[in-house]
Order: sequence, then C-alpha cells, then structure tokens
Amino acid sequence: MSKTPPKEENPLVSILLNVVIPVIILTYLSKEEYLGPVRGLVIALVLPVGYGTHTLIKAKRADFVSIIGIISVLLTGVFGILKLPPQWIAVKEAAIPLVIGLAIVISLKTPYPLIKKILMNEKLFNVPLLHEKLRERGTEVQFEKRLTGLTWGLASSMFLSSALNYTLAKIILKSEPGTDAFTAEIGKMTGLSYIVVMLPSMAVMILVLIALIKTLTHLTGLKLDDLLAAHLQEEKTAGRDENTPDGKKSA
Repeated sequence: MSKTPPKEENPLVSILLNVVIPVIILTYLSKEEYLGPVRGLVIALVLPVGYGTHTLIKAKRADFVSIIGIISVLLTGVFGILKLPPQWIAVKEAAIPLVIGLAIVISLKTPYPLIKKILMNEKLFNVPLLHEKLRERGTEVQFEKRLTGLTWGLASSMFLSSALNYTLAKIILKSEPGTDAFTAEIGKMTGLSYIVVMLPSMAVMILVLIALIKTLTHLTGLKLDDLLAAHLQEEKTAGRDENTPDGKKSA
C-alpha cells in the first residue's frame, strides 16, 4: 500500500498571507493615524515570517527556499526599522536571488546538485525508475551533461530575478526610511515584485522544467506518465475514473 503524501499547502492561503495582506497593511494601514510606519511594518512582517515558520515546522524539514524567503523578509523589516538608506534594501533585494543562483551553479561541483533537489525530487518523479532506465540504456553520462546545461538555465532565472529586484527597488524606493511614504513604497514594491519579477523568473523556470521533461523522456524511452511519482499517477487515474460514465455520480 502506497504511503499517502503530506497534504500540500493551499496556494491561495499562501498568497493571501505572504502578499495580499502585508501589501494592504504597508500601503494603507501604516500611516500615522492608523498603525504608524514602524508598527505597520512589524505587523506586515509577522504574517509571512509566521506562515513560513509554520510551514517549516509542519513539513518537519528545513526547506532551502523557505529559509531564504524568511531571511529576506526579516532583513527588509530590520532595514526599515533601523532606517537604513533605500540603497541597502535594493542591494538586499538583488543579493538574495543572486546568492541562490550562485549556489545552484556551485552545487554542480558537489555530490548534491541543487537542480536535482529542486526539480528532480520524489514528489514529482519516480526517481528510482528514472535512474534504472538511464542505466539500462547507457545514457547516464549524457543525462549528467544535459543536467549541467539545465542548471545554468535554472540559475539564469535567479540572476534575472536579481537584476529585476534591484531595478524595481531603485525605481520605487525614493522616500526617507521611517516615513509613511517609505512604508507605502515598500508595500508597492512588494506587490509589484510578484508581477515584474516573479512572472518572468517563473517563465524561465517553466521552460527549464519543460526541457528537463523532454530530456528525461528522450533518454529513458519512457512517457511522462510513467516517470511521474506514484501519488501523481494515482491522482491522474482517479481523475480519469471520475470522468468516465461509470464514475459519474447519479443525480
């Protein structure tokens, strides 16, 4: 009997707590007549930090991307409360994805490339079957070479994010730290970053994932359905059963 995978976090709840509510607090409620800039910034930061910590504890494992996200949010809060110049926030916004991109590339020289951790994990693919088929067909060396190219593609999404984050921060952050205007600008930057930064970076990552899937199917000789993790195959089978005439519920 297959082990039931842990329940995934609701993406709508994640977006609400990490983006929508903090942006509303920073943009509209951080004025002096309401929460004030410092209190508004602290309250806005509590939500994503608390949600990220809850996710880490619930998953019972340290997730690299979640940790980076929490560090990023905490640094933004510290810079704002200490009233450091906006230049520091621009540097911080660029530094986080830049460090991730460099870590992805540097990990190629280690026994544990991050691209395998991020894209080739057992929640997505049947990794043992994948390696078995690569050995059978003698395509392991070819796969590792292509994985190097895909790693640079994945890292490029982080480098793009770094450049866009820096540019966005330089354009938006103009006011003195600690003022209502500066806190509102932080909220505006946070909201826009999910459009200006995340969408282009996600587009590059999706292209890398598509290239990875094509590489896997070509080098293993298997179809994508055969390479998917067991729980994903079960979900697809259940979905097909529900759509068959016998699987429809009677009115």
